[in-house]
Amino acid sequence: MRWVVGNWKMHTTPSEAYRLALRLREGLAEELERYPQVRVAVCPPFPNLEAVSRALQGSPILWGAQNCHEEVEGAYTGEVSARMLAELGCQFVLVGHSERRRYACESDAQLARKLQRVVEFGMRPVLCIGETLEERRSGQTAAVIERQLSGVLGRVPATAWAGLLVAYEPVWAIGTGVAATPEQIAEAHAVVRHSLLQQGLPPEVPILYGGSVHAGNAESILGIPEVVGVLVGTASLRAEEFCAIVRAAIRQAWC
Repeated sequence: MRWVVGNWKMHTTPSEAYRLALRLREGLAEELERYPQVRVAVCPPFPNLEAVSRALQGSPILWGAQNCHEEVEGAYTGEVSARMLAELGCQFVLVGHSERRRYACESDAQLARKLQRVVEFGMRPVLCIGETLEERRSGQTAAVIERQLSGVLGRVPATAWAGLLVAYEPVWAIGTGVAATPEQIAEAHAVVRHSLLQQGLPPEVPILYGGSVHAGNAESILGIPEVVGVLVGTASLRAEEFCAIVRAAIRQAWC
C-alpha cells in the first residue's frame, strides 16, 4: 500500500476547493480504481470540507481534516470536534502538525487525547513528528523523534493505535523548497520504525515523509525503504502536480 495525502493548510475558499477537488477527481479517479493499492486523501480547511466532500463523493479519493479538538463537545468557541468531522465523512485527521505544535502550543498530552478522539469516531489519525533545524544540527534528531512518539503514543491505550499513520516531517523542510536528502530520510524513518516497534506497535504502521515534496522528487522519495507514502503541502494545491505525485506512487507500488 502507498499513501499520498495532501495538506491544503489555510488555502482555498469553498468554491476554489470544490473546483480543485473536481480536477483531482477528473485526473485520478480512473487510475485509482485500477490501482487500489494506492490511497489518496486531501485535507482542506474546515469551512471547505462540505464542498470537497460533494466533489469527491463516490470517487476513490478520500478527504480529511487538518486538526480537531480533544473534546467531543462543549464551550470551546472556534473549535471543531472529531464527532463533527466524522459526520462530514472525513476519513483522516492530521494530529500534531509542527505548525500546530508551534503556533497553537499543542502538548503531547493534548495530542494524545486528540488521537484517541479521532480513532473513537472511526477515522484514521496521521501523527506528525519532526525536528527543527537547530535540533538536527545539534544531533538531536533521533531523540526528538523518540520523544514525540513516546510522548503521544505512550499516553494512549493500544486500542487507539488502530489505523494510525505516522508522518515524519522535518520542520526545516516544510515549505522551504528544500527536502531532506534520501540519506536523511532513510535514517530518520529507520528511527521512527525502531521507536514504534519499541513501544509495541505493529510493523505494518505506515510511515510517510513530508517536507517540500513535489513532482520532481516524489518518486525518489517513495523509493526509499520504509517510506510508504508522502504528506504533500504546497504541491497539493496544484492539480497537475498532485496528480503527477500520485502517479509516482502508483509506479512505486508496482516496483
